[in-house]
Amino acid sequence: MDRTGVHMTGPMWMPTAPPTPERLLAWHPQPLPVEPLVCLLALAAYGLAVWRLRRRGDHWPIARTLLWTVGVLTAGLVTCTGVNGYGMRLFSVHMVQHMVLSMLSPILLLLGAPITLALRALPPAGQGRSGPREVITWFLHSRAARVISSPLFTLPLFVASLYGLYFTPLFGLLMHSWLGHEWMLAHFLATGLLFFWPIIGADPAPRRPSHLLRMLELFIGMPFHAFFGIAVMMSSTLVATFFAHPPTAWHLSPLADQNTGGGIAWAFSEIPTLLVLMAVLVQWAGSDRRTAARTDRQADRDHDAELAAYNAYLARLAARDNTV
Repeated sequence: MDRTGVHMTGPMWMPTAPPTPERLLAWHPQPLPVEPLVCLLALAAYGLAVWRLRRRGDHWPIARTLLWTVGVLTAGLVTCTGVNGYGMRLFSVHMVQHMVLSMLSPILLLLGAPITLALRALPPAGQGRSGPREVITWFLHSRAARVISSPLFTLPLFVASLYGLYFTPLFGLLMHSWLGHEWMLAHFLATGLLFFWPIIGADPAPRRPSHLLRMLELFIGMPFHAFFGIAVMMSSTLVATFFAHPPTAWHLSPLADQNTGGGIAWAFSEIPTLLVLMAVLVQWAGSDRRTAARTDRQADRDHDAELAAYNAYLARLAARDNTV
């Protein structure tokens, strides 16, 4: 055991010392450094794409780069540090991981518009050939993309990642192996990305609902998190028996810790709702401004032919009424 309290002999490398801020933020060793490598690759690939755009004189918003960077860092914070280790000991810490990976990191990553960046930065493969850019374009127009971006798919998946996981034996089965735990973390992130992708609308998608429908999808999905949190808080028995036996020296009640985790799930639903709602409203206002600008430019080109035709139509109606 090192000074951070991480026991290095068990198959899950689980902490043995009680959690402290220092231990939660310390580096957490794993059998394979999957999460650190993924985070570094995500930052490097995005940075390289932005550099390619800037080198050829194209603009890319700094805000999008910052949002992507913060999104990657939030995911790394709960997977590369002691939070990941203590998430295998305490239900409350695990719930922090779940909420961040499914409801915070995806929103920040999607607001970074990575698909748009890739389509702009990747070079065309050439006539009769296929490259990464062509594969992305094909996928966006594929039937599979239409299915996985449909609310008939994303909403049940979003709900099942809560109720179908924690209220079934599946959770305990996954938590008993390092690979199962890694799969669960990846599932949280993927579920959040799929759910918020068509709602946020920063990137191309197979379906582009109106801004009003996007907000409706958001408000339909978010209460399920709140209901889940309330159900966990009010439970008089352990929902996840995997956390039934924390180290005795920690002097922690598993049921009290579970209630804390339920409170985290209940409270966390407010954060993504506010972030996404603000993003949709900003996009809605921008869309209206662009539409008004296009209408003004068209009116300048044709000397307001549409308005003149409408006025002529009204004049014909008035003349017909006068002859009756």
